[in-house]
Amino acid sequence: MRTQVVIIGAGPSGLLLSELLARSGIDAVVVEQRSRQYVEARIRAGVLEQGAVDLLREAGVAARLDREALVHDGVELVFDGDAHRIDLKALTGRSVTVYGQTEITRDLGDARVARGGATYYEAADVTLYGIEGLQPRVSFVHEGRQVEISCDVVAGCDGFHGVSRRSIPASAIRTYEKVYPFGWLGILADVPPVSDELIYVNDPAGFALCSMRSRTRSRYYVQCPLTDRPEDWSDERFWAALRARLPAHHADRLVTGPSIEKSIAPLRSFVAEPLRYGRLCLVGDAAHIVPPTGAKGLNLAASDVRILHETLAEFFGAAGGDSLDGYSDRALKRIWQATRFSWWFTMQLHDITDDPFARKLQLAELRNLVASPAASRLFAEGYVGL
Repeated sequence: MRTQVVIIGAGPSGLLLSELLARSGIDAVVVEQRSRQYVEARIRAGVLEQGAVDLLREAGVAARLDREALVHDGVELVFDGDAHRIDLKALTGRSVTVYGQTEITRDLGDARVARGGATYYEAADVTLYGIEGLQPRVSFVHEGRQVEISCDVVAGCDGFHGVSRRSIPASAIRTYEKVYPFGWLGILADVPPVSDELIYVNDPAGFALCSMRSRTRSRYYVQCPLTDRPEDWSDERFWAALRARLPAHHADRLVTGPSIEKSIAPLRSFVAEPLRYGRLCLVGDAAHIVPPTGAKGLNLAASDVRILHETLAEFFGAAGGDSLDGYSDRALKRIWQATRFSWWFTMQLHDITDDPFARKLQLAELRNLVASPAASRLFAEGYVGL
């Protein structure tokens, strides 16, 4: 089989890239290790910057988003027991949109099916060959049959643990990583959100986040040790911990209920560079991971997709050449800015009681953020993705 682009991974970044390429007349085949049901069931973030929303509209997959998504003009920061609203819209002219990644992946998957694009779910033993040359190949086993696809470019959209980054020789890639000494215990529950906007909490007992997926489904988090397991936390224990970290006026409004999903996520910052090796281009979590603080992961992936789509449109329009060269440098500028913001925001909100000096600096930084219009604007620009 022959195509122009093989996309490894059918998550939101891979499927979004496939839609944009199709609209540019570029053939692509999508190869995914898991089933479509598994991919769409993964619980992930759902706060979208305007640039990501615009890209979904450009791809023609935003009809349901435009009907159902929640637009937020601000966020709330809680520390010293007080709540402070940051008016994103007033400070930057932009808002953020809440629409779950699960829903985005479903919309993109439906669009892929409607288009009739070739997609191989449950592909086993995915292997990349010849990526350093001009004719890369991707082989895999699908429904008991060996399949090999030759192409011009491979887009590695298969996440942190995928085969794409592992296929690059160690001598040709450099990685940067920070692992944080705490995790997030998150639950999903069919209860109305405690607030119309996200609430980020710095409390002596630890970080908390009140988020939502809709007006009837909430996503809540509390900081926990990495040694904890989800089964260590009953629903009752979780709700008590969250309520204790909220100001009284929010705690009184908190509606509790049985969790429908519960998990613990470790936090890390990770960047691999360059994002290109030969004819392989890394996209999204295959190239970078950020802590979920500030919701940059999916937005960074969308930024990668936009840049790679523009690069590939130029590459195929110019009949090849060196026009893939600019992808990595362009994408990395945005990646490092978002990595800095996510690291900084994470360090301001989480319990670091083993370092009393750092704890005092945290509170000084947060007080400065809400007191200084310049500091508030800088935070808002980072949060909305300017």
